[in-house]
Amino acid sequence: MNLQHTSTKLPSVSDYYSATQLRADRWSALRETAESMLVHDVAGRQGAKLLQTAEALLDALAPIEVYWAFPGAHVFEHLRKLLEQRNIEDLSISVRRVARALTSGAYRRRTIPIGSDEIDNEDYEDESTLPPEDRALGRPYFEVLIVDNVNEHQERFLRNNLYRVRRAEDPFIYEPVIVPSLEDALMGILFNHNVQAVIVRPGLVLKSKNVLPIIQQYLDRLKEDEHVDALQPSEYGPEACRLIAKVRPELDAYLITDRSAEDIAGMDLGRCRRVFYNQEDFLELHLNILRGVNRRYKTPFFTALKEYSKQPTGVFHAMPISRGKSISRSHWIQDMGAFYGPNIFLAETSATSGGLDSLLEPRGPIKEAQDMAARAFGSKQTFFATNGTSTCNKIVVQALIRPGDIVLVDRDCHKSHHYGMVLAGANVVYMDSYPLHEYSMYGAVPLREIKHTLLKLKAAGKLDRVRMVLLTNCTFDGLVYNVERVMEECLAIKKDLVFLWDEAWFAFARFSPMYRQRTAMSVANTLRTRLRDASGKEAWDKQQDRLKDADEETLLNTRLVPPPDARIRVYATQSTHKTLTSLRQGSMIHVNDMDFKGEVEQAFHEAYMTHTSTSPNYQIIASLDVGRRQVELEGFEFVQRQVESAMAIRRAVTSHPLLQKYFRVLTPSLMIPPEYRESGIEAYYDEQDGWSDKWEIWTKDEFVLDPTRVTLGIGGTGWDGDTFKTDILMDRYGIQINKTSRNTVLFMTNIGTTRSSVAYLIEVLVEVAKELDELLDDASKMERLSFDKRVAGLVEHVPPLPDFSRFHDAFRSGTDTPEGDVRTAFFLAYNEDNCDYHDLDDVLVERLNSGEELVSASFIIPYPPGFPILVPGQVISPEILSFMRALDVSEIHGYRPDLGLRVFTNEALQGLNKKTK
Repeated sequence: MNLQHTSTKLPSVSDYYSATQLRADRWSALRETAESMLVHDVAGRQGAKLLQTAEALLDALAPIEVYWAFPGAHVFEHLRKLLEQRNIEDLSISVRRVARALTSGAYRRRTIPIGSDEIDNEDYEDESTLPPEDRALGRPYFEVLIVDNVNEHQERFLRNNLYRVRRAEDPFIYEPVIVPSLEDALMGILFNHNVQAVIVRPGLVLKSKNVLPIIQQYLDRLKEDEHVDALQPSEYGPEACRLIAKVRPELDAYLITDRSAEDIAGMDLGRCRRVFYNQEDFLELHLNILRGVNRRYKTPFFTALKEYSKQPTGVFHAMPISRGKSISRSHWIQDMGAFYGPNIFLAETSATSGGLDSLLEPRGPIKEAQDMAARAFGSKQTFFATNGTSTCNKIVVQALIRPGDIVLVDRDCHKSHHYGMVLAGANVVYMDSYPLHEYSMYGAVPLREIKHTLLKLKAAGKLDRVRMVLLTNCTFDGLVYNVERVMEECLAIKKDLVFLWDEAWFAFARFSPMYRQRTAMSVANTLRTRLRDASGKEAWDKQQDRLKDADEETLLNTRLVPPPDARIRVYATQSTHKTLTSLRQGSMIHVNDMDFKGEVEQAFHEAYMTHTSTSPNYQIIASLDVGRRQVELEGFEFVQRQVESAMAIRRAVTSHPLLQKYFRVLTPSLMIPPEYRESGIEAYYDEQDGWSDKWEIWTKDEFVLDPTRVTLGIGGTGWDGDTFKTDILMDRYGIQINKTSRNTVLFMTNIGTTRSSVAYLIEVLVEVAKELDELLDDASKMERLSFDKRVAGLVEHVPPLPDFSRFHDAFRSGTDTPEGDVRTAFFLAYNEDNCDYHDLDDVLVERLNSGEELVSASFIIPYPPGFPILVPGQVISPEILSFMRALDVSEIHGYRPDLGLRVFTNEALQGLNKKTK
């Protein structure tokens, strides 16, 4: 039996990453304790300890349960009385029903009988195990948070009146949760993922009486820069609405007030859906709650596609598979129809009529679905893509970049950006990320490097040609920029700079308060508001006076303030299919550009037409529509669970003595140099101190580590990353991962990750560690030396990562700044007469060391790390050549071992120089 069930000492609050995780584990512990008391006399020593544990668990749950509708305050007090009366049998039955209903989600579908005299013949099946058709027929459940300081009689009045106006035809069902204060409201929406609407009534107070530390930390985060303590009671309601919009903008808020319309009209109410003036019209309130949730629940295109599939049609158009006709009439491919089922084929069509729409010229349900996605993700315009974020990146680059424009790019970005630069004819400045040599991976581009590059171009008189800064946020390995600071300081140097943030792996971030502050769209909206504020102009004016005639070093060491007339021009591309619910290749482009309508819209349309198929997959579009619905209604819950899963992996590996011998979780201190970690954080989890408070970290550090990504150092196993991924994880255990380096593997949790999956992963790692232990116990001296040598080769003797060298002078417009014409170099290589091949041998090394210049004629992309170490037109440095020779990966795009390294001939470069002159 677990020690926590035999003593009053419960696990420390610091052991838990979130309050929801704490709640789930303590209900489970209470159930086990109650069941154990059935077999022990409560008058005996063991029974007395169990009794104390049960009392401690109920005390620990009490301040948490006030924020949930189920089991509710009445049931919770009933459990307390059963314990006080020592009615252990009824307590055990009741607690078991509550705990199982919470785990399975059964309380969402039906009333759960609590008392032992109530018969419950239904199984407590997990919602996820129900047939899809059964779940689709049920009415979705949610909870409404009512903020009002009421007594027991008034609370009963509120509940009864809301129950009274329910109707059988209501599309949803909800339960109220009533809390007294503004602080409780904020804790409730951060804690209870079932809340979809908040009703703020005029009787609320400011302070919460709840002092549970894990809940109090939520308030500490929110009260920074918020002067709530100075508010007057009449301001509590409007302030609550504003803070709700700041913390969880997807929620509907309703304000009931007795203030005049004139007073309310001038106040910031966040995204308050409606104001009710001191009335108790419960039916109207009920209908507004349902209407607000239905606004997010609607899926215009998915609904249109379902309706289309029901229509009888005669197809005299493309696609024999439409309506499933080519399958149903076949004698040889019936297995395909049986595997996929009929609906997918009934919804297959090339038609854009019949209630459907055209992705290229959307005016109907696709347009409405895109507008709803824009609302959900905080953009001004959103566009769907059915062939991945690679295409999205090329669309944005082509729409915004003209031949000769200078673009600042992080060198280790996705290859689609490099090819986008080729297509657009950009002059590229590749900026180096800080290297993590020990783990054969790059970090991210320091802000100082970005500012230095812009200031250098400004000094050379080329700032007018600088069009865009393109950065990956977050990186594949989970490094996240301080997006707000990057954009502020870059705009201070060039006020109309365009930003393209590649958020391919970051679509989920919008739906967590902590993550959201580092997303492109959220920051764009924040800066729009800030630049309109008079205080922003005042701060800019003061800084301009201080920085008059300042040198570059001063500017680099100063946090620059953007001018009040700066233009906010921000684009984000997201792989919805990678981190949210969507079919493969479903992606979105989010736009928040003040100049989009006047300057970009037509060019964007042409670029979109260039790269988008005229026959897009409607199933992908429908999945994007449904994926948007999901995250607006339950994204907060799913992202929270996703982070919890990753934290569980961290804790297990960090605290398991056997796993520590062979594996190492890469902490923020290992992946982010100290100069970029102002908070001083070392790790997200420490055995002695528990979890770090990441809110503070994410607010101020230059780079933070996305906790949903767990990079595991595996050099101690003697296997390289690719071997461990393929031979061990995939082939032996069926565990899929994506990213590896020479001595690491990356485990990414997502919104579909379950606790069972996490447990299986830990079991596998433990089994692998045990096998290694046994192998080394029986190893001969030579075998042990061989193992130690492999480990040393992976951990100690790692080839240093090379920086970007430079473009050859033939592809540059001058030697004072680093930009290069990658397009000219790319197409120059189309003529094989301009190219030559060289083996990666000692002779080539000697030639480079003697000063000879060799120029790459192609992109060279090894996997891992998965980004170009050479681009067309780049001078091959001795460091790059050494790195290539040390690579032991099997996949290198752009390099042919049978021919060697592809470079430009001297004649081709000289000929190009003559043409340029």
